[in-house]
Amino acid sequence: MAAPIVFFDLAGPDEPNLRAFYETVFDWPCGDPGPFSQGNAANLEAMIRQDPAEKVLYIGVPDVTATLQASEQAGGTIDVPRVETPGGVVLGVFFDPAGNRMGLVEMDGDQPRIP
Repeated sequence: MAAPIVFFDLAGPDEPNLRAFYETVFDWPCGDPGPFSQGNAANLEAMIRQDPAEKVLYIGVPDVTATLQASEQAGGTIDVPRVETPGGVVLGVFFDPAGNRMGLVEMDGDQPRIP
């Protein structure tokens, strides 16, 4: 059996600000120090690609454009605006206030929106 991803952490020099960012933009209950449960997609997919070393977590949201705007208003920076990959997904990428590069996937209910 393949081993599932069961945990992730995000780090930055201003922990309270980072907690406030994810709580504000994604409604994750991370205001208090310690672990939290943010909700997970049932069939999490992954990709390995040839590029400079990095890891990007993709968060499922109902509207990539609106979430990128919320991210920017909360102190993040848009890296890749909303993109439709035909036959793939609708996505966007931002940097959180600590500089962590994070992705967004537009969801239609519990399934990715396929353009």
